[in-house]
Amino acid sequence: MLMAGVAGAGMRPKAPVGPVNHVGLEERVFHPKAPRNWRGAEEKDLRCTIWYPAVDAAVEVKQVIGPPDAPLFEAGMASPHAEFAPSLSPFPLVVLSHGTGGSAEQMAWLGTALAKAGYIAVAVDHPGNNSHAPPTAEGFVLWWERATDLSEVIDGMLADKEFGPRIDTSRVAAAGFSIGGYAALAMAGAQTDISDATALCRVGGAKDTEATGGDHGDRDTTVCHVPEMKALGQNFDEVLRTARKTSGESLARSGESYRDARVKAVFAIAPAMGFTLTQESLHAMKLPVEVVVGSADRIAVARDNADYIHEYVRGSKETVLPNVGHYPFLDTCTAEGKTKMGVYCADDASVNRDAVHAQVAEEAVRFLDRALRM
Repeated sequence: MLMAGVAGAGMRPKAPVGPVNHVGLEERVFHPKAPRNWRGAEEKDLRCTIWYPAVDAAVEVKQVIGPPDAPLFEAGMASPHAEFAPSLSPFPLVVLSHGTGGSAEQMAWLGTALAKAGYIAVAVDHPGNNSHAPPTAEGFVLWWERATDLSEVIDGMLADKEFGPRIDTSRVAAAGFSIGGYAALAMAGAQTDISDATALCRVGGAKDTEATGGDHGDRDTTVCHVPEMKALGQNFDEVLRTARKTSGESLARSGESYRDARVKAVFAIAPAMGFTLTQESLHAMKLPVEVVVGSADRIAVARDNADYIHEYVRGSKETVLPNVGHYPFLDTCTAEGKTKMGVYCADDASVNRDAVHAQVAEEAVRFLDRALRM
């Protein structure tokens, strides 16, 4: 385990490593043809935000999340619809998965950094579990379906007439934040035992060593009632009961493999529900894997998630950031966001979110460059 320092409030973020491209920005909506579980979402499509290397003449403008006159988050600098940077070879692709109740744009801090470093990065709004549409119970508890979203986003990107010819299919990686980190690992072959979650997250979030086989008896059950789930029920068990009424088929295959052989490396940021991944499947993974987590994370506690994954994935690397909680891995909050978004913007006073982003993005680029042999 590597303990890494994080720039404090008075320190400047580090400069990015490798080539520095201008960043282009596009959106795509993919409509998979095969039958799939849409998790109760009203819209049956995969809406994506894409960051990519752009020509030097591209004019980057500030991107934000929220009302234009009172934005809540900063989403980096990018040039919408810019021309691609000239290249003699295709670019590697990274698919990005946001956290619970988040959005593709919340991965902008990483997506823009990857584009600057010569990657095409694409993030998807996961059906039933994104900030652009009403949440659904299925969207919150059918985590493995996120891996199917990411696989079909790869399909869509490769079939796209603009992006497809510019993607190197031998250099594809997955990255994600929180439950998005879980999704990235699922694409690498990690398999789920949902009984670990149902045992831990019983009604009221009670803890019982006997009921959990002795593994979770002293664990904090914050994960069973994360803030984003308030609109759906009081705890995980209640939300799961709702999902069972509509998605028994998906629940029945929760333990299957969602390995996508096109994915060659995984970068998981504060991965959540890691304790539901089986030791056998983690141990069998042969891809390069790196996990990053904050030492003060109370949502995806390291010992149940990042530490556990690192322990069982052979050759993996773990980076722990002191004093960093769970939500500094969201985009940087504006003054308006700090006023209105509560816990999502309430970082420890010693933590500079921009510096966290710069450090983790630099580590991600370094890891992916090595793993994909750029």
